[in-house]
Amino acid sequence: MAVLGVQLVVTLLTATLMHRLAPHCSFARWLLCNGSLFRYKHPSEEELRALAGKQRPRGRKERWANGYSEEKPLSVPRDTPFQLETCPLTAVDALVLRFFLEYQWFVDFAVYSGGVYLFTEAYYYVLGPAKETNIAVFWCLLTIAFSIKVFLTVTRLYFSAEEGGERSVCLTFAFLFLLLAMLVQVVPEETLELGLEPGLASMTQNLEPLLKTQGWDWALPLVKLAIRVGLAAVGSMLGAFLTFPGLRLAQTHHDALTMSEDRPMLQFLLHTSFLSPLFVLWLWTKPMARDFLHQAPFGSTSFSLLSDSAFDSLRLWMLVALCLLRLAVTRPHLQAYLCLAKARVEQLRREAGRIEAREIQRRVVRVYCYVTVVSLQYLSPLILTLNCTLLLKTLGGYSWGLGPVPPLSPTPSSARDGPVGPEEDEAQQIVALIAGVLGSLLTPLFLRGVLAFLIWWIATCQLLSSLFGLYFHQHLAGS
Repeated sequence: MAVLGVQLVVTLLTATLMHRLAPHCSFARWLLCNGSLFRYKHPSEEELRALAGKQRPRGRKERWANGYSEEKPLSVPRDTPFQLETCPLTAVDALVLRFFLEYQWFVDFAVYSGGVYLFTEAYYYVLGPAKETNIAVFWCLLTIAFSIKVFLTVTRLYFSAEEGGERSVCLTFAFLFLLLAMLVQVVPEETLELGLEPGLASMTQNLEPLLKTQGWDWALPLVKLAIRVGLAAVGSMLGAFLTFPGLRLAQTHHDALTMSEDRPMLQFLLHTSFLSPLFVLWLWTKPMARDFLHQAPFGSTSFSLLSDSAFDSLRLWMLVALCLLRLAVTRPHLQAYLCLAKARVEQLRREAGRIEAREIQRRVVRVYCYVTVVSLQYLSPLILTLNCTLLLKTLGGYSWGLGPVPPLSPTPSSARDGPVGPEEDEAQQIVALIAGVLGSLLTPLFLRGVLAFLIWWIATCQLLSSLFGLYFHQHLAGS
């Protein structure tokens, strides 16, 4: 096995820079705290008392004279005409927010991981080291693992809520997405070209000789069934994770459109970003995407716009572009969320009765304290999709260019073609044997199918949950 060499040096340098530059230069902190976002400050108790026409008792004797042994919480009419002041969201303010450090570390790690991937792609393009391990794959896998960890952390908040309504919503959507994931896997490849059938055929073709040597050839159908059940379970889990991010995205999208009525270009970008999962679904619908571009109708004849390899490369570029577009409209979505404090106060003024001053302050502050969680809900699906796309290109044997690529063989060459030298110990032989077996099972065709399913499924969950969120916020929330 070749020594990593240049890639290992770049990895160590990146880890050092990530550790040293985090307090001074952080993309996550710049994205959230560069001064373009503003938050609302809650009114003080003295301001509410003055607007309500009340005076604070000066001392204990005055409170006893009024018949009170201790001061009661201040309550004011709900329609009290107080104004919310605004101030820029700064890094000092964000340091006290919940999950801010997790948000900063996760987003910065994703940025550095993307930098390592870009360097590795350039390194392989210029030098083409065939026997070196692509270390960018490990960075992408780590980023995906951290994305799942972020989803677990955020979803745990809903399961630990006292009311339990959020828990029921997550479980309901998880069950619905489980059924949908099982239905998707029976759609033929001529309609939905995820590549699961060729991938499973490639994997089982290499697995069958190994099982026959052990007398376990009867387990081959069970392995295929276990893989499909595992994909359905992963799809259900991702559906539960993406339910509330989709609902939140629908709300911020609607509010961002309202706030940008005089900016048509921004509205176009917001609409395109919101419908980006629909474009992802279109890319894997074979009659509407590949077949249409491969044999585009032109009058009574048809001509080919793109070859199969060019379409695969174009699909990768479109996935990256859609992720970058959603990243570009992050701040309008976050600002729309921060403006929920003002919307809640305006809704409060339309109600009758009285309310405690602390409750007013709590409603305003709660929006601001939750902004890092909303940022994680917005950026985590984006980062997960982008890294799955990068892995699809690298592990699936695709190319960024539009030219032809060599076809993949369903049976890869063995990891050990030459004889084992006497100087190699038993541990090295075992490692080489395990690597050869895994390489023969995790073929590029199999990885293409799994990663394409994950990308397509993430887009499906985002689209369905956000569309349901639009319907909920426009027709059900106010009723």
